[in-house]
Amino acid sequence: MKENSFVSTDDIRSAFSAAMSAMYRTEVPAYGTLMELVGQVNAETLAADPGLRARLEDTDSLERISEERHGAIRLGTPAELSMMRRVFAVMGMHSVGYYDLSTAGVPVHSTAFRPVGDASLKTNPFRVFTSLLRLDLIADETLRAEAEQILSKRQIFTRGAIALTEKAEKEGGLDKVDAERFVAEALETFRWHDKANVSPEMYHRLHGAHRLIADVVSFKGPHINHLTPRTLDIDAVQARMPDYDIAPKAIVEGPPTRKCAILLRQTSFKALEEPVSFQSADGSWRQASHTARFGEIEQRGIALTPKGRALYDELLNASRQIVRPAADGSNAAEYEEALADAFIPFPDTWAGIRAEDLGYFSYSLTSRGRNTKADASKSLDSLIADGLVQFDPIVYEDFLPVSAAGIFQSNLGDDVAQEFVAGPNQQRFEVDLGAKVLNEFDHYAGIEQASIADCRQMLSSAEAAE
Repeated sequence: MKENSFVSTDDIRSAFSAAMSAMYRTEVPAYGTLMELVGQVNAETLAADPGLRARLEDTDSLERISEERHGAIRLGTPAELSMMRRVFAVMGMHSVGYYDLSTAGVPVHSTAFRPVGDASLKTNPFRVFTSLLRLDLIADETLRAEAEQILSKRQIFTRGAIALTEKAEKEGGLDKVDAERFVAEALETFRWHDKANVSPEMYHRLHGAHRLIADVVSFKGPHINHLTPRTLDIDAVQARMPDYDIAPKAIVEGPPTRKCAILLRQTSFKALEEPVSFQSADGSWRQASHTARFGEIEQRGIALTPKGRALYDELLNASRQIVRPAADGSNAAEYEEALADAFIPFPDTWAGIRAEDLGYFSYSLTSRGRNTKADASKSLDSLIADGLVQFDPIVYEDFLPVSAAGIFQSNLGDDVAQEFVAGPNQQRFEVDLGAKVLNEFDHYAGIEQASIADCRQMLSSAEAAE
């Protein structure tokens, strides 16, 4: 087969993202309502801020906003994680970053599968935050062994998905017919199943260890537990959710409201209570319910450098030493005030963030730079001061461990802040994954340096042409 007959991984990812959105809209009707609200807020935000629209258009980022969403799944075994990596690779998605959520009382460690190239991100930036259950954190050895046995018996991928993944690996891609089949087969892994794999008694024992453990072990597969659209004004969405009969969580996770958004802010609505059937020892099925899936919205800002991330962590911790947000939202106003006060030291202009080396930027020539002879060897600051080079924030494409854990905890209920012995183990995770995870700081730094090199190359070429 000729390579040019293959469907691009970007197109496969786009088709899968659309199929996932359609499936989730059917399974969780409030998601459709949420998409309508986000679309309206985004349109109003762009209409009210022509400068924002122009900046998004100039950086070819406007079209991706309406297509942008991320999902989240939780896997139970190393074998599931390794195969999931291979499935996502067919869609052009790679493992970026390592997250240890045990520090926040959630017994998983995670990565984000996403596209990494600029062109791929602009085509469709679909991401899936993928967590692997840390069975080693279950203190009850008997329960841990039983959970391992239950998970060892399930197969979360269809035969078709496995066969088509192997075909793509062997031949270097999939043609149109196979790509369409692959999307349909892969989607089955993420579908909700209302019949559990365990008895009611086992479910309650797992639930007693942690709700998330019950969610992973008790079902046939890693049902998509939320699908998240991107908004340009998360505060507006938060305020208007009740108008759409959606009850938002009490606070927006992440940094405070700012003129220059940093990293990631998230909010959500409470998890659904969904009917589930459990099979008893006598073979009969018993009706009950399970709570795990919820709706989430995000607003993305600039990717921070290690220095910027350290300052972010320091200020976030400082705010929580003053007021720690209560799960029931009773002190939400006090927390938001403390958060805003704590972040005053973080510059709130792009120039200020850049001057202190707190964020990553993409550099490009201005119209003057494209039409002016200049010395390409001059310092970057001089080229900017001369009006030849401009800079735009690089969008943070990844996730916040504290924010992700906060979303998990606040949506699973007020009584689930169980303690686990924290123990990040990236090496173990990468062995289970079957690959190294991409370091997000190195990745953003590479994008920034490449843009600087491009500017100097274009200035040099213009100088040589004189």
